[in-house]
Amino acid sequence: MQKLPDTSVLTQRAILTISGPGRKSFLQGLITNNVEKITDTSALYAALLTPQGKYLHDFFISEVDDTLYLDCERDRLADLYRRLMMYKLRAEVDITDCSGAYTVLATSDRIEDSLICYPDPRHAAMGFRAILAASPVENTHNSGTDYDSHRLALGLPDGSRDFDVDRTLILEGNMEQLNGVDFNKGCYVGQEVTARMKHRSNLKKRLLPVTVEGDLPERGTEITDDNGKKIGDIRSGRDGQAIGYFRLAHMEFDQTYVCGQASVTPWRPDWLTEQDT
Repeated sequence: MQKLPDTSVLTQRAILTISGPGRKSFLQGLITNNVEKITDTSALYAALLTPQGKYLHDFFISEVDDTLYLDCERDRLADLYRRLMMYKLRAEVDITDCSGAYTVLATSDRIEDSLICYPDPRHAAMGFRAILAASPVENTHNSGTDYDSHRLALGLPDGSRDFDVDRTLILEGNMEQLNGVDFNKGCYVGQEVTARMKHRSNLKKRLLPVTVEGDLPERGTEITDDNGKKIGDIRSGRDGQAIGYFRLAHMEFDQTYVCGQASVTPWRPDWLTEQDT
C-alpha cells in the first residue's frame, strides 16, 4: 500500500467549530454521514447537500471536549458558515469561524501533541489528519503539494476542485466508496435524491482518476474520444495525475483520450469495484 509522505501543512484547509448541547442533533439532520460514529480517536467524512441532492461542501468532523471540529476548505469556509447559520434557527449551538486559530496537518504517523489526530476516514493510505494550534507549526513542515500528489495517486477527489458546487451528485464523486455516506441514518438535506440514486444504480457520470501525458490542461477542458465526441472534462491535477469527470457509457478504463493538447487515460482505483461502474 502506498504511504503518505512525511508531514504536510494543509494551508488550504481551515477549522469551523460547533459547540453546545444540540451540536450533534443539529448536524445529524443536515449531513450525509452519521455523527454518532465519531469517537475520541476517529473522525467522520461527510457532505452538506442542496435539497436536490447536489454537492455544496465536504469536510471531516472530529470532536474534542464537547466541541465538533469541521476541517473544511479555507476559501469556502465563509459560505459553509453562512449555510449552517441559515439552518441554526433555535438550535442550541454556537458556530464559530476558527480559521486563524488552528492548522491542519496530514501525516504518515500519529502526532501525539495535537489537539486531535485521527486516521483519514476515506482511505488507509491517506495516513492521519491532525489539528494543532496555529503558531507552533507554521513553516516547519512540507507544503501540501506532496499530499496532493499522493491524493491523486490514490485517485481521490478533493472537494470543489473536483466537484461542481450545486451540480455534482455526491455518488458521482465516489463519496459512498470513500465512507462519506451512511444509508442507514435518518433524514438529512438531500437524502431522498441520494437514496434514490443508490437504489436505482443508474449513475451516468463519475469522477475518476486519470494519468496525463503532456502539459496538464486547465480545469474544465473537454475530454474527447477519437471521433471528437465529448465524454467528460478534466478537474484537479498535478505531476502527471488528475481527476476527470466522465460519462460512463462512453468511456473505458485504460483507454487513452484527448484533452486539449494532452492525452489522458482513466484507471480504476483500488477502492472502486467493477460493480460500482
